[in-house]
Amino acid sequence: MVVLAASICTRSGKPLLSRQFRPMPRSRVDGLLAAFPKLIPVNSQHTTVETNDVRFVYQPFEELYVLLITNKGSNILQDIKTLSLLVRLISSLTPAMSEPAILHHAFDLLCAFDEVVSLGYKENVSLNQVRNVLEGESHEEKIQEIIARNKEAEAKEELKRRAKQLEMQRREQQRLAQATGGASRSGYGGGSGGMAGGYSNVPRYEAPQTEYRTPTPSANQSQSQPSKPKFTGSGMKLGKKGGKQSDLINAAIGGEPDVEEDISYPQPEPEPEVPAETEVSADVLEKVEQDSIHVTIKEQLSLTLLRDGGLESFELKGDLDLRITDAAQSKIRLTLAPKDAYSELQFKQHPNVAKFSGSEKIIGLKDPSRNFPVGQGLGVLRWRMTGKDESHVPLNVTVWPQPRGDGTSDVAVEYELEAQHLTLRNVVISIPVPSGALPSVTGEADWRLSGNSFVWTIDTIDSENSNGSLEFRCQGDADAFFPVQVGFAASGSLADVEVAKAVLIEDGSEQTFSQERILTVDKYEIV
Repeated sequence: MVVLAASICTRSGKPLLSRQFRPMPRSRVDGLLAAFPKLIPVNSQHTTVETNDVRFVYQPFEELYVLLITNKGSNILQDIKTLSLLVRLISSLTPAMSEPAILHHAFDLLCAFDEVVSLGYKENVSLNQVRNVLEGESHEEKIQEIIARNKEAEAKEELKRRAKQLEMQRREQQRLAQATGGASRSGYGGGSGGMAGGYSNVPRYEAPQTEYRTPTPSANQSQSQPSKPKFTGSGMKLGKKGGKQSDLINAAIGGEPDVEEDISYPQPEPEPEVPAETEVSADVLEKVEQDSIHVTIKEQLSLTLLRDGGLESFELKGDLDLRITDAAQSKIRLTLAPKDAYSELQFKQHPNVAKFSGSEKIIGLKDPSRNFPVGQGLGVLRWRMTGKDESHVPLNVTVWPQPRGDGTSDVAVEYELEAQHLTLRNVVISIPVPSGALPSVTGEADWRLSGNSFVWTIDTIDSENSNGSLEFRCQGDADAFFPVQVGFAASGSLADVEVAKAVLIEDGSEQTFSQERILTVDKYEIV
């Protein structure tokens, strides 16, 4: 009374996927699956067929068969329940019941089969339990991720606060330096006036030199240079009353004309590198005039590219929001336009929305008698796409630094639009540069320095303006110009998800509707 294998094959018996739960040679499984379609009677209403040795419990699914191979003593009712659970799992894990989709998600399906059947016996699990196990979600892990995000946000705020504080200190130092230089020149002019009128004012200048000079290790050494005060140590400090700051000003007033050149001001602490903001809001896109049936398709892109070529990570998340303002049109169903890219998407419907069945992707309520909510948006469909195929990257950005051997580098930046069906707005390419460096740009471009980043902004990138380049020279080696951050907002869907029509269930009439498709960037990094 055991399940020997769970398999997926074509109508001709070609095996696509098979998981054996008892020791069986591959040739035996291939032979059983090849003979299985020939055993099905014509126009048969049954979902089981037997041979001398085994029993097939099967279910047709579009152009494929999902079947269990069991021994003849197995409980057929239990096997039918097991098969039903497997079919529901396959529907939830694969975007389409086709051969490419099954092969693409083969690993996930095999793991799901193992969760349902163990050593030939069905486990007491539900669909949600199996999906939770496959997703591997952990409550503790989510808490740690939230804590990590909060710490990262706090660190960014602290960096901004420190950067602002250091900027204020630097400005204060510059203001005091200008005041000190003016005071030095004023003291020198006064001395000249005194010398012009006679020698009566000379003793007044000797006292500050001996009273306010910085102590040195030897008394003889201190007397060897009585005419010029020497300032050592950490120099002028902000935030302290009196002390060396007041001494510095007094000595400059009574010093010689070149005292300003002898003063060495301390270098401020290096500013923390605050990355330029590359997050672009969807507000830059043109607004769509909404009809009584309005569809909003939003996608969010997260990817990491390698500077030498290759895709380290890629994830696209999308959702479809339906908003109906006319109650007379609340009983509708939406049909997605047929696209080849759907085979790479993992779809997930709202609990009240029926699962996809057949070749058409139709969005409708499980209970046709119910209405969609009126006056509020409802997320009816979500999808996700991952992988390491570089063809999925919508905008290819190349940053190529070439060291010149004198401490500077020539940096070539180039972009090219790969997804020609998208229109990108307010594209921001942020390249880190060393602190204090001033790039020299060749050609005309909309660029600026933001913190320690060189920021290049392109207003629009589309099929008519699909590529561009820029070159600049800057201090730093090749590693100083990474990681590069990219941000943009786009009109369109990277996965090319689109609603083709909206049909009223009662009479089958097509309804007019408005549609808005938006793509934003959560993370686009070149490391």
